[in-house]
Amino acid sequence: MEELDLLKKAWQKDTHKFEQVSENDIYKMLHTKSSSIVKWILIISIIEVLFWISLNIIWNTDEYIKNIHAEETLIYFKVMNFINYGVILCFIYTFYKNYKKISITTSTKQLMYDILKTRKTVQHYVWYNLGFAAFGLIIAFIVQFLFNPKMKIITEKIAQEEDHIVLFKTLGIIIVSIVIFVFIFWLFYRVLYGILLRKLSANYKELKKIDL
Repeated sequence: MEELDLLKKAWQKDTHKFEQVSENDIYKMLHTKSSSIVKWILIISIIEVLFWISLNIIWNTDEYIKNIHAEETLIYFKVMNFINYGVILCFIYTFYKNYKKISITTSTKQLMYDILKTRKTVQHYVWYNLGFAAFGLIIAFIVQFLFNPKMKIITEKIAQEEDHIVLFKTLGIIIVSIVIFVFIFWLFYRVLYGILLRKLSANYKELKKIDL
């Protein structure tokens, strides 16, 4: 933001004529910066989905499910993945539309609106991914308990215990594991998209000053 600060200082010191030129220059700079930020949001989201697809290919989930003899769940996981990637592709397409819209906008008010819209889309994208991660983990734990032979010892203890201590301990471990995983996931997104969203917010505030 150094160039922007220099322009603003010059704008405050010079004549009314220079003030008008500087206002246009500041808008152009904020417009360029905002467009660049949204482009990076689009690029990062594409890289992210390619990363998860690569991870799924490397770690063969289908093979693991077959090993624990849970073949009947394969279709459900395939449908779940299909829906998930469909939703993510919709978000990526929305990021692309936001980028194209911000790139061609010529109005300060419209740019401010587009920035707010982009921020909301990114926030919804992050919350969707966190929600799906939590849901996926819950399903994974259920499949483990129902089909994995190694979990039979725990399920037998839960069935035999009258005071349900083992059940509560097991549920506690599962809940804590899910919370920790989702929290790490949240930190990942906060670093990945948080910096870009803060820059967009700063641009919005500067545009608001111009629009007054």
